[in-house]
Amino acid sequence: MNPADHALRRVLNDEVHARPPEQLRPPVRLSYLALIPDHDRAADIKALHDLVTRFGAPAPRPDQNHYSADLGAFRIKWERHTEFMRYKFFVSGAETTPFSNPAITAVPAEWLAALPGKVIAAYHAVILSEPAGGVAMEAVADAHFNGNALIGSMTSGGKGLALTDFRIHDDGFGRLVVYDSGMTPRQLGRLVQRIMEIDTYRMMALLAFPLARTLGPQLQQAEQELLAIIDAVQGAKEEDEPLLFDRITKLEAQVEKTRSDTHYRFSAATAYHTLVEQRVDELREQRIEGLQTFREFNERRLSPAMATCRTTSARLEAILERVGRTTMLLSTRVNVTREKQNQQVLKSMDRRATMQLRLQQTVEGLSVAAISYYIVGLVGYAAKGVKASGRDINLDLVTAWSIPIVIGFVAYGLYRFRRSLDKDHDK
Repeated sequence: MNPADHALRRVLNDEVHARPPEQLRPPVRLSYLALIPDHDRAADIKALHDLVTRFGAPAPRPDQNHYSADLGAFRIKWERHTEFMRYKFFVSGAETTPFSNPAITAVPAEWLAALPGKVIAAYHAVILSEPAGGVAMEAVADAHFNGNALIGSMTSGGKGLALTDFRIHDDGFGRLVVYDSGMTPRQLGRLVQRIMEIDTYRMMALLAFPLARTLGPQLQQAEQELLAIIDAVQGAKEEDEPLLFDRITKLEAQVEKTRSDTHYRFSAATAYHTLVEQRVDELREQRIEGLQTFREFNERRLSPAMATCRTTSARLEAILERVGRTTMLLSTRVNVTREKQNQQVLKSMDRRATMQLRLQQTVEGLSVAAISYYIVGLVGYAAKGVKASGRDINLDLVTAWSIPIVIGFVAYGLYRFRRSLDKDHDK
């Protein structure tokens, strides 16, 4: 008997087999849609459910992230990713003008119109066997790409030829032509999927580029405000510190909010750019004389935009770090000022304590005199009582002799009482 499986063992193992590419055999037409959802995720499954059940195919499970089925008129493959979902529609057979009758025309038009989400990438592709006489690039450009400059290369160790122009045509779709000269169906499926992913990940990465350009003026304004605060700190007086502290904390809150709002987008752009580079590497391109390769196109167009995004993100982090250091500097200055104020307060308290001690000593002296006065008065009354009983005593003499004795006892009693209070306080 084996030990029990980890709860996620099979889920994690199956993840590496998820979203396998379709096996393609030329000729075949393909339409591809990548959409960013603007609704709850349940609507994605519902749209897919409505389509496949219309053609009698098994319904997808609510927790599925990928689904494929042969619906007769076309095959469908659906995949859900973190930020987008994508549909692929496959139709076997070639057309003289394949982009006039793409695969997506086999999909119900009313279902497409109601499809939730916003398109971020869309392509029509046609996969053909390479003709015996080779491919005439100018003829392909004129026939399929409106004469636009082609981008492409030999791929998969020279067994495939992929051509595109990376343009959005009048129907809202890009175009891709792939010629097969000896690839297996799985190789051909992986090649087409990689090229589609290159464009999708490129577009997802570029979502951060407009944000980076928008942030430029804001970051410049934040830097100018920071410099103004630093200059003001150098010559500031104590009464200026609260205003400066208020300015720096507002600036820090503003920069931190900007960072929080943009951090995910910039991080995602870096991740998508890495995926683009990986997919380009996997093409194993071989240059065709006169054509720009997929790598060259992305390095020339995408890499500068990603450099701008990385620079903007690093600039934002640097401003936030500088603001933090300035805040600490100003906080230290404010703390020093408060320490000085506290020392002055302590000195004032010491003076007050000294005055209270002297006042207390004065009061104690007066208390001794007052208490002694009343006790001596009682002694005088007692002496009068004794004299009234028939004893011959001198009242004035008794009263006079009682004064130093009473004062001594009262003073000693107050001294002992104060000592006992001091001991209790120390405890």
